[in-house]
Amino acid sequence: LKQDETGLAECYHKMRVYSGWGIVAFALLLTFSFVLWMQALSYQWFSAIYGVYLFANSVWVGLATVYVIAVILLPQGVLTAVLKEHYFYYLGVLLLGFTLLAAYGEFAQYFVVWNANMPEETFWYLIRENGNWWGLSMILIFGKCFVPFFVLLPVKVKTNFRVLVPTCFLIWTMYAADLAFNVFPSLHPDGYHFKWIWLPVGCLMFMGGFLARIFLKKFDAHPPYPQRDPHLLEAMGVSTHAVNDLVDAKTGGAR
Repeated sequence: LKQDETGLAECYHKMRVYSGWGIVAFALLLTFSFVLWMQALSYQWFSAIYGVYLFANSVWVGLATVYVIAVILLPQGVLTAVLKEHYFYYLGVLLLGFTLLAAYGEFAQYFVVWNANMPEETFWYLIRENGNWWGLSMILIFGKCFVPFFVLLPVKVKTNFRVLVPTCFLIWTMYAADLAFNVFPSLHPDGYHFKWIWLPVGCLMFMGGFLARIFLKKFDAHPPYPQRDPHLLEAMGVSTHAVNDLVDAKTGGAR
C-alpha cells in the first residue's frame, strides 16, 4: 500500500527481503501447527513427511481457491487489465502439479510406514481400516488423486471454467475429507457417527464465512492489484522494451 502511495523502489526491495525469511517462517509455522494440532492426537505415532504432505495439501486447496476467486472476478472487470487467459492455464498446471505432490506425499508416508511394519507406526493406518473410515480411505484415493489428475491432464481443460470450477469444489471437499481422515479416527477409532456431522460442517461454514467477510472487506478497501509495482506492465502483457522504444522515438532518446 505504501508502494502505491510513493512508488519508491525501497518498498519493492523490502518486500523481497521479507518474503525470503517469510517462506521459512511459514513452513515452520505450518509444520508445527499440523504436528501439534493433528499428529499429536496420536502422540505415539510419528512421520517425518507429515508436514510436507499437509503443506502440499494446503497449497493445493489454496490454488483451487485462487482459481475460483479469479473466475468470479473476471466478469466484473476489476482485474481485466492484468488477468489474462493464460494465467488460468498456469493455475491449472500448478493444480495438476500439486495434485501429484499431495498424492505422492500421502503414498510415500503410507509406503514407508507399512513396509517398516513397526507396531508403533502401523497402528495409525490400522485404525483407519475400521468402520466407515475404510470407505473414506477409498473416497480419498479416487476423489483426491485419480479424478483430479485425469481431469486436469488435458491442456484445453485448464482454461475451461465449466470443468475446472467443479473440480475446484471437489478439491475443497477432498481437503475437508482429508482433514477428517487425519483428525477424527483418533477420537472415534471404531467409525464416525453421522449424528455429530453438524459440528465439523458448522465449524467449516463459520470459518469460511468469517474469512470470506474479512477478504471482501479488505478487497473493497484497497485497489485490487498493486498500482505502482515494477512488474505491472509485464503482468499486463506489455513489453517494456516496446514502451522504451516508443518513449525514445517521442523524446529523441532523452529519457
